[in-house]
Amino acid sequence: MNGKTIPEINYDDGYSERLEKCYSGAVYDVLRSLGYPDQILPRTIRPLDPSRALAGRIFTISGHSDFSVDGHTTLLEWTKMLSRAPSKSIVVCQPNDDSLAHMGELSAETFVYKGVRGYLCDGGCRDSIQIEKTGLRVWFRYHTPRDVVGRWVPSRFGEPIVIGNTSISTGDYLMADRDGSLIIPQNMIEEVTTKVEQVLLTENKVRTAILQGVDPVDAYMRHRKF
Repeated sequence: MNGKTIPEINYDDGYSERLEKCYSGAVYDVLRSLGYPDQILPRTIRPLDPSRALAGRIFTISGHSDFSVDGHTTLLEWTKMLSRAPSKSIVVCQPNDDSLAHMGELSAETFVYKGVRGYLCDGGCRDSIQIEKTGLRVWFRYHTPRDVVGRWVPSRFGEPIVIGNTSISTGDYLMADRDGSLIIPQNMIEEVTTKVEQVLLTENKVRTAILQGVDPVDAYMRHRKF
């Protein structure tokens, strides 16, 4: 946090791997059934590599435009942000800016080396070909070659942020794939993960029934899922 102590969080609690075996549609269905239908991030936030899903516990950062600082200061603050990112976390950034790239090749290399699971930003990305080669899973809104030097600084770490209409806290969970990205409140993670896994088992039963020639209405009535 900005001058505050960031609480200790276990980013390697097993839910990340379980969620990555699921898909966003099933996660949404469960959240909707529990009374949380609006946990979806804006559809303009897209994956750099649509073939790979991403799930895990979130570490938040936010920043702001600042044209009064020099290039050295902005890069120093940026590298401090990279240093703060916890291993096994997903870094979720609200840059409060829509003109710059808030992820590039060397930063992606750093995150991969540190064991960061992925990065989602309500902002821009550059060096996208090189980032794909690093293997870092990145979600973002737009491409641009313009970087943060002399223009933008990260300023808050581990504090609540808002992306779209969704509030996000450090310790919450992200599940993202090519269909979209969702936020799971941390106090619901066990219930949501277990219910999503149950949904997948039921869907397999429906799929088997359909492939065996069962009428779709009968398959739905039998399993109450479609």
